[in-house]
Amino acid sequence: MNYPQLLFSFEGRIHRSTYWLKYMVPLFFVMIASFLLDIILGTSFQPGGLGLIYLLMALLSIYPSIAVNVKRCHDRGRSGWFILLMLVPLLNIWPAIELYFLRGTVGPNQYGPDPLAQAQPGPGPMPT
Repeated sequence: MNYPQLLFSFEGRIHRSTYWLKYMVPLFFVMIASFLLDIILGTSFQPGGLGLIYLLMALLSIYPSIAVNVKRCHDRGRSGWFILLMLVPLLNIWPAIELYFLRGTVGPNQYGPDPLAQAQPGPGPMPT
């Protein structure tokens, strides 16, 4: 799955390693860089606080965050609406654990084929 599909499409499934390595780690570094740029350029709202660049990056990351989380829901065999449980205090622990730390459903489900099955080559022909 390429980056435009990962960030802007609500179709398909992604596994945990794609979520963490291709989305969360880069997002973390972008947000740290935005914070540092605000300090260097003096665009912080308060000294040492968050600033204009950080706020802009946070706003730009909303749509991709929803798209990536919906794909994680699909990998677990759930509708994308499942992420709304993240808005409920205390109950939000359950979807967070399920989406970010548990393996998706094995094999194809109603949202598409198993992304791990596609990533791993199948067994080759048996030697005779």
